[in-house]
Amino acid sequence: MIQPADIREWRDQDVVDEQGRKIGVLEAIYVATSTDEPAMATVRTGLPTRHRLVFVPVDDAVVGPGYVKVSYTRSLVKKAPSLGMDDVLPAEQEGAIFQHYGKTYQSGPGGGRQLARR
Repeated sequence: MIQPADIREWRDQDVVDEQGRKIGVLEAIYVATSTDEPAMATVRTGLPTRHRLVFVPVDDAVVGPGYVKVSYTRSLVKKAPSLGMDDVLPAEQEGAIFQHYGKTYQSGPGGGRQLARR
């Protein structure tokens, strides 16, 4: 699991799947608003002129020298809900990300966001 203190160190590192196949590059970490623990990462994928950010859970991520390995297949991650490089995740789209990975979604404290970018 990525520890909160390590987040800045792993930005721009390769993100790979369980078989070591490169998915993209770690762009940002989103933490759970209720615990402030890392919950999701955005991964920069696509061609240089057409990059997009896809979301992937980091609950079982393993950090190695120059990479972050996630426990999801490359094809599943690449089909995940995505954003443009300069877009902000709308609160109403958070649930779709969790659903894509078969995870239960609960809104954050007071019905607010569950994810916050770090």
